[in-house]
Amino acid sequence: MKIERILGKSLQLSLLLLGKTGLIAKGASADNSLFVEINFQENINSFEQVTKVDRLRDVSPGDWADEALRSLVERYGCIVGYPNQTYRGQQPLSRYEFAAGLNACLNQIERLIASSEAVTREDIETLQRLTQDFEAELATLGTRVDSLEGRVAFLEDHQFSTTTTLSGQIILGMASILTGNNADGDEVDRVPVFGNRTRLVFNTSFTGEDLLYTQISAGNFPFFNTGTFEGDLGFAFETDNDVGLGALLYYFPVGNNIEVVLEVTGGVFNDFTDTLNPLDRYDDSASGAISFFGTRNPIYNQGAEAGIGIITQLGDNFEVSLGYLTETANDSSQGSGLFNGPYAALGQIVFQPIDSLKFALTYVHAYNASDTFTGSSLANLRTLTEIELGEAVPTSSNSYGVQASWQLSERFIISGWAGYINTKALSTLNGALERGHQDIWNWGVTLAFPDLGKEGSLGGVVVGMEPRVTNSSIVIPGLDSEDRDTSLHVEAFYQYQVNDNIAITPGVVWITAPDFNNDNDDLVIGTIRTTFTF
Repeated sequence: MKIERILGKSLQLSLLLLGKTGLIAKGASADNSLFVEINFQENINSFEQVTKVDRLRDVSPGDWADEALRSLVERYGCIVGYPNQTYRGQQPLSRYEFAAGLNACLNQIERLIASSEAVTREDIETLQRLTQDFEAELATLGTRVDSLEGRVAFLEDHQFSTTTTLSGQIILGMASILTGNNADGDEVDRVPVFGNRTRLVFNTSFTGEDLLYTQISAGNFPFFNTGTFEGDLGFAFETDNDVGLGALLYYFPVGNNIEVVLEVTGGVFNDFTDTLNPLDRYDDSASGAISFFGTRNPIYNQGAEAGIGIITQLGDNFEVSLGYLTETANDSSQGSGLFNGPYAALGQIVFQPIDSLKFALTYVHAYNASDTFTGSSLANLRTLTEIELGEAVPTSSNSYGVQASWQLSERFIISGWAGYINTKALSTLNGALERGHQDIWNWGVTLAFPDLGKEGSLGGVVVGMEPRVTNSSIVIPGLDSEDRDTSLHVEAFYQYQVNDNIAITPGVVWITAPDFNNDNDDLVIGTIRTTFTF
C-alpha cells in the first residue's frame, strides 16, 4: 500500500558505488537518458567491500566466473557486494557500468603499484589495453556526472521541501445514463453530467523508511439517482468543490517484516490490505475499474475513518493484514470515541505460492459500521432504515471473503472474489421493524489486459453480482425482506495512456434487473474519465 501511494511518474534517483572510488549512475528513464538519485548523506554505505568471495552468498565454487572473482577480490580488492552479501552476477551490465568498475580497479592497482605490492606485467598490460579501449566511455561518464552534479545543485536550490514531495491528480468525468429504470420501475432521466475530482497529495518522509500521507480533496462529480447502489461510478465525489482534508495517514516500519499504518482520518481497509484485484489501483477509481463495485470485494468497504493497520510478512509466501477503524474516534460523547462507538475490525491472510498466483481469506467484524454502498437497497440496511424510518438501525455483522488473482502472462490477469455478510438488527426502533438477520452474497470476476495497444494502457472487464439479500428474517413494513431476482453487473473499459501524465478512459456499466427486480429495465451507464497526474 505504501508503494502504491508513493508511485506516480516521479523520477527515481540512485548512486551505485563500485570499488573504493568508482561512482556510476545506474538506471534509465523512458527515453534512455541517464538519471541519478543523490544520497545527500556524507557516508554512502549501500555497498560493502568484499574481502573474500566466500562472503558472497550467491557465488559458489562451481560457478564459471568464480576464479575470476576470487582473483579480483583477494588479489586486488576492487569488488564490492550488496548489503545482504550478494553479488547478483546475473544482473545486466552496461558499458558505462563496466567502465566505472574498471576505473575503480585501475585506481586500486595504482595504489598497489605505488606501495610496491606485487602486480604482474601481464596484469599491467591488460589493464593498459582496457583503459585505452574504454577511454571514450570513461570520458563520457565523467562529463555526465559533472552535468548531473549541476542539475542536482539546481534541484537543491529550487526543491519544494527536503522531506516532502507534492503530487496532484485531477479527474474530469463525463457520464450519462443511456437507458433503464430506477429501483421503483420508473424511467431514469438521461441527463449527461460533467464534473471533477481534484486531489493534492503531500508525501513526507522523516527517516527514509516512513511515510506521512496527506491528501487534500475537492470535487463535484455526482452520484446518479437510481434508488440503488448498483452501478455507482467509483470517482463520484459530491462536495460542491469545497476543499477539505481527504486523508491523513502515517506508515512506519517495526523491524524488518512489519509495517504499521496510523489512520488519522479518511482511512479505509484497502490502505493496508491487498485486495488482489489488478483493476483496483488504490487511487479510488482514478485509474483501473470505473465502478465502485469493480474495484474490490465489497466487504472491504465497511471500515472507514480512523484507526490502525498492521501488515506483516511471514516468510516468502504469506502476508497478514490486521486493522481496526472507527468513524467516531474524535467524538467524546457517550457511545462514541475510539473504542465505544461504531467500528470494523479486519483480518486477512494472503498466500502466494508463486509470483503469478495469489489467494486471500478475509474476515471483517463490524458494529454499526458503514454499509458497503454497493448492491441493493436492502443489502445496505442502515442506510435503508435511515431513509425509510428516519433512523439507522443498530447492526452487527460478520463478513467472510475469498479472493484470488492469477497472472497468466504479462498481458493477461484473471482475478475474482466471493463475499458473504451475515447482518443482525440489534433494535426494533421502537417497534418500527422486526429484529432478525440477513444473508448477503456477492461475487465478481475481473479480466485485466495490461499494456493493451500501448505501454501503460489497460483494458478491463468486470462481471459479477453486487451484494444481494438472499435470506432475511428482518421485517420492515411495506418493504420486501429479500431481493426478488438476480441482477448482474457487467463492466468494460479501456484506459488509454496518452502520455505519462494523461489517461483517457471510456467505459460502460450494464446492470441487469436494477435493484434485483426483473420488472425493471436494464440500466446502462456510459462514461469518459480523463485523469491528469502531476
